[in-house]
Amino acid sequence: MLELKNISYRIEDKVILDNVNLNIEDHFVAITGPNGSGKSTLAKVIAGIITPTSGRIILDGEDITALSITERANKGISYAFQQPVRFKGLTVKDLMVLAAGKGTNTSEIRDMLTEVGLDPKEYLNRSLDGSLSGGELKRIEIAMIFARSSKLSVFDEPEAGIDLWSFQKLIRVFEQMVQRTKGNVVIISHQERILNIADKIIYLKDGKIEKYDTRDKILPQLLNSVSEDNRNGGV
Repeated sequence: MLELKNISYRIEDKVILDNVNLNIEDHFVAITGPNGSGKSTLAKVIAGIITPTSGRIILDGEDITALSITERANKGISYAFQQPVRFKGLTVKDLMVLAAGKGTNTSEIRDMLTEVGLDPKEYLNRSLDGSLSGGELKRIEIAMIFARSSKLSVFDEPEAGIDLWSFQKLIRVFEQMVQRTKGNVVIISHQERILNIADKIIYLKDGKIEKYDTRDKILPQLLNSVSEDNRNGGV
């Protein structure tokens, strides 16, 4: 279980996260909210990319607030960037083996690439360089985290740059990931189809948690709010 206790993050006089208290213990938690609400910052705080101004982060009873992103990765936290990182000199297969461990065979890697909508014949030995699009890199990164079966997997808007067909496949990948792992999956997303498969939804606004409850309670409220905004905008 992940616990955030009184987490705040400020840049000069601007408050990005404001005294966030949160327990993440469900398999699949989605974080949503308006642009600029602090969602990506919260994900980066969890992953160790950003150090909070104040507060503590507890993973399975251990205080990991001072640990780096590498140390947190060793503790079982995986993070997928909104803009995936390019690894020059490595092939897709190299990266997948590094993620999954040396015991992983080529057949398993092929299956994982297929699950995210990539043809293994075309991508297995591709170099992770500028020849790959952002959408292709995003799918490779998702496959890599799927291969790791981490204690906690954090995805920052995984649907960005993904075409409709691949997005539909992506939903299935996340469903399988939740079923396969005993850990937690946290996804930042605006997409209703992703929110609709979450166990719980966190609604973040102005750096504060405004709502955090089960999907059945939160999603209808969010959809009603969007409908209301659309009606007002049309007046």
